Amino acid sequence: MERVSSKHGRRLDEELKHEVRGHEQGIAGGRAEEWRVPEPAGEDEPEVSRVPNADAGADLSRFGRYIGLSSMPGDREALRRGAETLGAPDDVLGDLDRLPDGVQFHTVTEIWAALGRGSADRRPD
Repeated sequence: MERVSSKHGRRLDEELKHEVRGHEQGIAGGRAEEWRVPEPAGEDEPEVSRVPNADAGADLSRFGRYIGLSSMPGDREALRRGAETLGAPDDVLGDLDRLPDGVQFHTVTEIWAALGRGSADRRPD
């Protein structure tokens, strides 16, 4: 025998149960207090970005796809051979050709810094 409220019908019980589900599960929505709903940025305020200079991160990620781990530590020639094996595009190969000769690189960020595109030191987020 299923228990049902004697004050409400089955349909109303289900509606009320659905309304409070967000509060029970800790999900936003439902009958949230107005002060808990974040306001959008004003017209004169810049949009908020969680990742400063996100394009630079995407460029580094793209570049890093063509630097094989088997090539490191390695010099300019070893890195270029590895990139060619991985099918690197011309711009990546050109960047590798600009690296100083006779220098051993251990990480992609070291290579990136040698190209003048960022620091080899990792910064905490």
